[in-house]
Amino acid sequence: MSYINRIFLKKQNNGDFMSMLKYLLRRLLAAIPVIFGVLTLTFILSKLMPGDPIYRLLESRGISDPLPEVVRAMRRELGLDLPIILQYFRYIGDLFTGNWGESISVDHNTPVWDLIMRGLPRTIDLTIFSMVIASYLGIKIGVISATHRNKARDTAFRGMALIGVAVPIFFLGMLLQYMLAHIWPIFPGTYYKNADWRDPPLVTGFYMIDALISGNLYLIPDYLYHLALPVFILTLTSTALIAWQTRSYLLNKTHKKSIISNTTITGTTFGFIFMFVILIETTFGLDGMGRLLIDAINQLDYWVITGVLFTILVMFVNISLISNLIFSLYKFQVERSSKTIQTKEMISN
Repeated sequence: MSYINRIFLKKQNNGDFMSMLKYLLRRLLAAIPVIFGVLTLTFILSKLMPGDPIYRLLESRGISDPLPEVVRAMRRELGLDLPIILQYFRYIGDLFTGNWGESISVDHNTPVWDLIMRGLPRTIDLTIFSMVIASYLGIKIGVISATHRNKARDTAFRGMALIGVAVPIFFLGMLLQYMLAHIWPIFPGTYYKNADWRDPPLVTGFYMIDALISGNLYLIPDYLYHLALPVFILTLTSTALIAWQTRSYLLNKTHKKSIISNTTITGTTFGFIFMFVILIETTFGLDGMGRLLIDAINQLDYWVITGVLFTILVMFVNISLISNLIFSLYKFQVERSSKTIQTKEMISN
């Protein structure tokens, strides 16, 4: 191939690469209003919560009947005496700088950051285990169902997916928990470990990694054994959801974006799966982010609610961006290969 032809191919590939970067930049910019929209909604809902957080905060510090000047001083310290617009900007600034306050009822005077870092690794374990299995099975089932449209396989898979999506996961969780942990005690019914065993020394926050680092290897199979039933239930529901979305997409190619990767489907499904995780953690008593959020709502712990919702939002945006990045790289590679082949054929002719 001549020098001029190589330059032509290089410019063409550079153009494709810039198109990919522009696509990623658009996706990143589109995430900004989503973030601030959710944060604004959270701020408004927090103002509509019953009770005064100042009195709950003082009560958590042992002051059950505070003097008016003490209440005013605390309100001034937290910026709650400012106009509502200034409170909003302070709220946004505190979230992005990690100043999330302390728990007032879930775990008295414990920093919210510590509570989240305690529960987040367990939620990540539960989500990743189920997502990996569900993504593989769901995409495979969706493809098979789409390629055998209106045939026996498609009918069977559609029926199973419909049941999996329609049955509430908390009902499925309680049903299998009752059957497989009480009637037939095959799996543990609650908690994430044997109650008689201590947690490994805290290093990363991830139970299995900390157990491996500390040499307490016997904790790993016990942890997996306790997570087996929750992961199984999450996998069933998530597989049905991903299979349904994959089939719907493959049968709806009325536009030219047929190259879209199933990573995008998996990324957009994350929000739904995280809702499932919240319900499963509550059902099985797992001390994760979902359980923490439910406890904070029940106990009207304003600062914990805000910190947990912000963390969930950041996780959702990151998962979506990563899935779009994978899709962009895949699309860029395929289109580059296709254009290179076409260019070589034109040059040779």
